[in-house]
Amino acid sequence: MRDFHLPGRSAVFAENGMCATSHPLAAQEALRILQAGGSAADAAIAGAVLLGVCEPHMTGLGGDAFALVSEPGKDIVAVNGSGRAHAAADAERLRAEGHATMPLSSPHAVTIPGAVDAFCTMSERWGRLGLDRCLAPAIDYFEAGVPVAPRVAFDWAGLTDVLGPDARRHFQPGDGAPAPGARIALPGQAEVLRRIARDGRAGFYEGEVAADMLAALAGAGHTPEDFAAARTDIGAPIAGGYGDATLTEHPPNGQGATALLILNILSRFDLSALDPNGADRVHLEIEAAKLAYDARNRFLADPDHVTRLEHMLSPDTAAGLAALIDPAQALPMPAPASEAVHRDTVYITVVDRDRMAVSLIYSIFHGFGSGIASPRFGILFQNRGAGFSLEPGHPNALAPGKRPMHTIIPALLDRADGTRMPFGVMGGQYQPCGHARVVTSLVSFGMDLQGALDAPRTFFEGDTLMVERGYPETLHAELSARGHDVGVPHTPIGGAQAIAIRPDGVLEGASDPRKDGCALGY
Repeated sequence: MRDFHLPGRSAVFAENGMCATSHPLAAQEALRILQAGGSAADAAIAGAVLLGVCEPHMTGLGGDAFALVSEPGKDIVAVNGSGRAHAAADAERLRAEGHATMPLSSPHAVTIPGAVDAFCTMSERWGRLGLDRCLAPAIDYFEAGVPVAPRVAFDWAGLTDVLGPDARRHFQPGDGAPAPGARIALPGQAEVLRRIARDGRAGFYEGEVAADMLAALAGAGHTPEDFAAARTDIGAPIAGGYGDATLTEHPPNGQGATALLILNILSRFDLSALDPNGADRVHLEIEAAKLAYDARNRFLADPDHVTRLEHMLSPDTAAGLAALIDPAQALPMPAPASEAVHRDTVYITVVDRDRMAVSLIYSIFHGFGSGIASPRFGILFQNRGAGFSLEPGHPNALAPGKRPMHTIIPALLDRADGTRMPFGVMGGQYQPCGHARVVTSLVSFGMDLQGALDAPRTFFEGDTLMVERGYPETLHAELSARGHDVGVPHTPIGGAQAIAIRPDGVLEGASDPRKDGCALGY
């Protein structure tokens, strides 16, 4: 339990239903959907779509989504709502134009947005209220606008040069970034949502909306057939054990296997004997992450192209990698991935009265994505294609109809006492390391759920080990002595949300103070 003399927040407890996400308005509307009889899937859709105007630099209809869906007595299901490269995608053409890596702010980096199809698919399979009812709150907010939250304004201030002309007209009509409390409205997207509510996926992937999107992407080779062919895949997740817990992750093309490998490596060390905020834990965690990310960069790709996944998840692989870790000396940083990485996404988790749980993550990749928006409706495109490699023969190399390696991953943790916990950690490439940190904080160090999300974090950025200000400065010297180049990040590392479904029937929600959000229940 936290020290109530000090600033902080308490976990939220409720019995009937709960939502945890990174903006209070989205959590509120998701809760209202639950109270109206909606399922966790209905509420997750309602809250996630609303985040597109609450945090427009992080997510939107031009992005992708992944989800894990859990129902009592049934297997956990993985929902892959990530988009594919268009049929004319050509890595050789980009290399011939002088690109060694995928361009970030080009139509070539725009894969077909997959989130809308994922929401339609989830509504059809697990919804109770219908897509029109679930989208109604977002339509109202997109039309009328919402006040900009403090963390959103903070992030926006560093992204003012990202938006192209059409995107600037829709998202930033004034001079510079909005201040906290300024209103942002996206009426063009409100109209798109009305069409989706009325016509389903056809309201987005066909007709005038698709034509508007194609107009914005002219010259890169996208076609109406590419948009019409968008589809969500539903399949089995991947999972692994740590202590008395089982962590379930989304399979490739997400990077969930990286989190499982980090935990497999860390399981070879007695973390529980260490100071949870000490240099020994930080060092082991970062060294395990370096080794796991190196494997990620070499192996993970589209599900049809991923190589050596079984090898990556093998206990023997983890044991071999763990043997490379010197408790007193830092390893070199992993070779930079040829694909781009980012920090920007939103996460939402919802549990309903029947204990359906949804763990959903939704993103446009970089801050404001590609910076390209459709002229009429203002649909802002992700630049997920920047996650492809241009290295010939790489499993994650750009190719027609292929999905890039994704950084966004939803998760779900099962404990030996019967607790089930959907959770997610935002923060781009940090996410697998963040998943491992949350799990080890709970399992090895016995932290309570809110405390596990509050705890300070570290992660590498380039050749520098970034250490949040929540750690004492004495830690810097201890880490430097082991060969780490230590710095302090400008922005906090990631964000997280979680709901624990306890064996006594109580729901316990936690929300990361690094974001503007909260957990709400009833």
